[in-house]
Amino acid sequence: MESTGHTSSFPSSRSLFGAVDLKNGNINTKVEIDKNKYFGEGIVFLKGRIYQLTDTTRIGFIYDEKTYKKLGNFYYDGEGWGLTTNGSYILMSNGSSTIFYRDPSTFKVVKSLGVSDNNGPVQNLNELELINGFLYANQWLTDYILKIDTTSGKVVGRLDLSRLKTEAKIKNPFSEETNGIAYDPEKNRIYVTGKRWPTIYEIQFDH
Repeated sequence: MESTGHTSSFPSSRSLFGAVDLKNGNINTKVEIDKNKYFGEGIVFLKGRIYQLTDTTRIGFIYDEKTYKKLGNFYYDGEGWGLTTNGSYILMSNGSSTIFYRDPSTFKVVKSLGVSDNNGPVQNLNELELINGFLYANQWLTDYILKIDTTSGKVVGRLDLSRLKTEAKIKNPFSEETNGIAYDPEKNRIYVTGKRWPTIYEIQFDH
Protein backbone atom coordinates (compact mmCIF):
# COMPACT_ATOMS: atom_id res chain seq x y z
CA MET A 1 0.00 0.00 0.00
CA GLU A 2 1.11 3.55 -0.69
CA SER A 3 -0.29 6.69 0.90
CA THR A 4 -0.08 10.11 -0.77
CA GLY A 5 -0.90 13.69 0.18
CA HIS A 6 -2.04 16.70 -1.84
CA THR A 7 0.14 19.79 -2.10
CA SER A 8 -0.88 23.08 -3.72
CA SER A 9 2.38 23.25 -5.68
CA PHE A 10 1.16 20.21 -7.64
CA PRO A 11 -2.58 20.77 -8.23
CA SER A 12 -3.06 17.29 -9.71
CA SER A 13 -1.80 15.57 -6.55
CA ARG A 14 -4.31 13.70 -4.37
CA SER A 15 -4.72 12.50 -0.78
CA LEU A 16 -5.31 8.76 -1.07
CA PHE A 17 -3.97 5.31 -0.41
CA GLY A 18 -4.06 2.16 -2.47
CA ALA A 19 -2.29 -0.95 -3.66
CA VAL A 20 0.74 -0.38 -5.89
CA ASP A 21 1.37 -2.50 -8.97
CA LEU A 22 5.12 -3.06 -8.71
CA LYS A 23 5.36 -3.78 -12.43
CA ASN A 24 4.13 -0.37 -13.61
CA GLY A 25 3.87 1.78 -10.46
CA ASN A 26 0.13 2.42 -10.85
CA ILE A 27 -1.91 2.81 -7.66
CA ASN A 28 -5.24 1.02 -7.35
CA THR A 29 -6.97 3.60 -5.15
CA LYS A 30 -8.82 2.14 -2.18
CA VAL A 31 -9.58 5.30 -0.19
CA GLU A 32 -9.42 8.97 -1.14
CA ILE A 33 -10.02 11.83 1.30
CA ASP A 34 -10.88 15.45 0.56
CA LYS A 35 -7.60 17.00 -0.56
CA ASN A 36 -8.93 20.49 0.17
CA LYS A 37 -9.26 19.56 3.85
CA TYR A 38 -6.66 16.89 4.51
CA PHE A 39 -3.09 16.04 3.57
CA GLY A 40 -2.88 12.26 3.74
CA GLU A 41 0.04 10.83 5.70
CA GLY A 42 1.08 7.42 7.04
CA ILE A 43 -1.11 4.31 7.19
CA VAL A 44 -0.83 1.03 9.07
CA PHE A 45 -2.73 -2.28 9.09
CA LEU A 46 -3.56 -3.78 12.49
CA LYS A 47 -6.08 -6.42 13.54
CA GLY A 48 -8.38 -6.06 10.55
CA ARG A 49 -8.28 -2.29 10.46
CA ILE A 50 -6.38 0.41 8.58
CA TYR A 51 -5.37 3.57 10.42
CA GLN A 52 -4.61 6.72 8.41
CA LEU A 53 -2.97 9.92 9.62
CA THR A 54 -3.37 13.45 8.30
CA ASP A 55 -0.62 16.03 8.47
CA THR A 56 -1.69 19.07 10.51
CA THR A 57 -5.42 18.62 11.05
CA ARG A 58 -5.02 16.41 14.16
CA ILE A 59 -7.48 13.81 12.93
CA GLY A 60 -7.04 10.30 11.61
CA PHE A 61 -9.38 7.79 10.03
CA ILE A 62 -10.06 4.09 10.60
CA TYR A 63 -11.19 1.71 7.85
CA ASP A 64 -12.10 -1.94 7.52
CA GLU A 65 -9.11 -3.79 6.08
CA LYS A 66 -11.17 -5.85 3.62
CA THR A 67 -13.96 -3.49 2.53
CA TYR A 68 -12.18 -0.14 3.08
CA LYS A 69 -15.39 1.15 4.65
CA LYS A 70 -14.75 3.99 7.07
CA LEU A 71 -15.30 2.85 10.67
CA GLY A 72 -14.44 5.99 12.63
CA ASN A 73 -12.03 8.77 13.50
CA PHE A 74 -9.28 9.26 16.07
CA TYR A 75 -7.56 12.39 17.31
CA TYR A 76 -4.09 13.40 18.44
CA ASP A 77 -2.07 16.47 19.36
CA GLY A 78 0.48 17.92 16.97
CA GLU A 79 1.21 16.63 13.50
CA GLY A 80 0.81 13.16 12.00
CA TRP A 81 3.70 11.76 9.95
CA GLY A 82 4.44 8.02 9.98
CA LEU A 83 2.89 4.82 11.36
CA THR A 84 3.90 1.22 11.94
CA THR A 85 2.99 -1.49 14.45
CA ASN A 86 4.55 -4.13 16.66
CA GLY A 87 1.35 -6.16 16.55
CA SER A 88 0.02 -4.74 19.80
CA TYR A 89 0.52 -1.00 19.63
CA ILE A 90 0.64 1.59 16.87
CA LEU A 91 3.97 3.42 16.62
CA MET A 92 3.64 7.01 15.41
CA SER A 93 6.04 9.77 14.43
CA ASN A 94 5.25 13.48 14.28
CA GLY A 95 8.46 14.99 12.92
CA SER A 96 10.13 15.25 16.32
CA SER A 97 12.73 12.98 17.93
CA THR A 98 10.05 10.96 19.75
CA ILE A 99 8.16 7.84 18.72
CA PHE A 100 4.78 7.43 20.39
CA TYR A 101 3.30 4.02 21.19
CA ARG A 102 -0.50 4.27 21.01
CA ASP A 103 -3.32 1.97 22.06
CA PRO A 104 -5.20 1.13 18.81
CA SER A 105 -8.56 1.07 20.60
CA THR A 106 -8.27 4.57 22.07
CA PHE A 107 -5.22 6.03 20.28
CA LYS A 108 -3.97 7.25 23.66
CA VAL A 109 -0.22 7.29 24.21
CA VAL A 110 0.90 4.37 26.38
CA LYS A 111 4.62 5.12 26.19
CA SER A 112 7.15 7.12 24.20
CA LEU A 113 10.63 6.44 22.89
CA GLY A 114 13.18 9.23 22.54
CA VAL A 115 15.53 8.67 19.61
CA SER A 116 19.12 9.86 19.79
CA ASP A 117 22.62 9.32 18.44
CA ASN A 118 26.03 10.37 19.71
CA ASN A 119 25.17 14.01 19.02
CA GLY A 120 21.90 14.01 20.96
CA PRO A 121 18.21 13.82 19.96
CA VAL A 122 17.52 13.00 16.30
CA GLN A 123 14.76 15.20 14.88
CA ASN A 124 12.49 14.87 11.83
CA LEU A 125 11.60 11.20 12.19
CA ASN A 126 9.17 10.45 9.41
CA GLU A 127 8.00 7.26 7.67
CA LEU A 128 8.37 4.14 9.85
CA GLU A 129 8.76 0.39 9.44
CA LEU A 130 9.46 -2.30 12.03
CA ILE A 131 11.72 -5.06 10.75
CA ASN A 132 12.98 -7.94 12.90
CA GLY A 133 12.65 -5.96 16.12
CA PHE A 134 14.37 -2.79 14.91
CA LEU A 135 12.59 0.41 13.94
CA TYR A 136 13.57 1.93 10.59
CA ALA A 137 12.73 5.59 10.01
CA ASN A 138 13.17 8.04 7.16
CA GLN A 139 14.72 11.25 8.45
CA TRP A 140 12.93 14.12 6.73
CA LEU A 141 15.03 16.35 4.45
CA THR A 142 17.84 13.80 4.40
CA ASP A 143 18.42 10.67 2.34
CA TYR A 144 18.95 8.53 5.41
CA ILE A 145 16.93 5.65 6.77
CA LEU A 146 17.83 5.25 10.44
CA LYS A 147 17.99 1.90 12.23
CA ILE A 148 16.76 2.40 15.79
CA ASP A 149 17.03 0.13 18.82
CA THR A 150 13.48 0.01 20.20
CA THR A 151 14.71 -0.62 23.76
CA SER A 152 17.18 2.24 24.10
CA GLY A 153 16.08 4.57 21.30
CA LYS A 154 19.67 4.71 20.05
CA VAL A 155 20.41 4.99 16.34
CA VAL A 156 22.52 1.94 15.60
CA GLY A 157 22.81 2.32 11.83
CA ARG A 158 22.19 4.61 8.86
CA LEU A 159 21.31 3.67 5.30
CA ASP A 160 22.24 6.34 2.73
CA LEU A 161 19.87 6.41 -0.26
CA SER A 162 21.33 9.49 -1.93
CA ARG A 163 22.35 7.52 -5.03
CA LEU A 164 18.78 6.36 -5.50
CA LYS A 165 17.47 9.90 -5.14
CA THR A 166 19.96 11.11 -7.75
CA GLU A 167 18.73 8.41 -10.11
CA ALA A 168 15.10 9.37 -9.39
CA LYS A 169 15.80 13.06 -10.13
CA ILE A 170 17.37 12.14 -13.46
CA LYS A 171 14.15 10.34 -14.39
CA ASN A 172 11.90 13.03 -12.90
CA PRO A 173 13.38 16.46 -12.02
CA PHE A 174 10.47 17.05 -9.62
CA SER A 175 11.56 14.17 -7.38
CA GLU A 176 12.10 15.28 -3.79
CA GLU A 177 13.39 13.74 -0.55
CA THR A 178 13.51 10.08 0.33
CA ASN A 179 10.24 9.23 2.05
CA GLY A 180 8.90 5.71 2.08
CA ILE A 181 9.91 2.30 3.37
CA ALA A 182 7.86 -0.91 3.31
CA TYR A 183 8.61 -4.46 4.41
CA ASP A 184 7.06 -7.64 3.03
CA PRO A 185 7.70 -10.20 5.81
CA GLU A 186 6.38 -13.13 3.78
CA LYS A 187 8.95 -12.62 1.04
CA ASN A 188 11.49 -10.80 3.25
CA ARG A 189 11.64 -7.90 0.81
CA ILE A 190 12.21 -4.22 1.54
CA TYR A 191 11.01 -1.41 -0.72
CA VAL A 192 11.91 2.29 -0.65
CA THR A 193 10.81 5.36 -2.55
CA GLY A 194 10.47 9.13 -2.17
CA LYS A 195 8.19 12.06 -2.80
CA ARG A 196 7.26 12.13 -6.49
CA TRP A 197 9.86 9.48 -7.29
CA PRO A 198 9.00 7.66 -10.53
CA THR A 199 10.38 4.39 -9.15
CA ILE A 200 9.92 2.09 -6.18
CA TYR A 201 13.17 0.27 -5.42
CA GLU A 202 13.64 -3.12 -3.83
CA ILE A 203 16.82 -2.99 -1.78
CA GLN A 204 18.81 -5.56 0.15
CA PHE A 205 20.82 -5.05 3.31
CA ASP A 206 21.61 -6.97 6.47
CA HIS A 207 18.54 -6.67 8.68
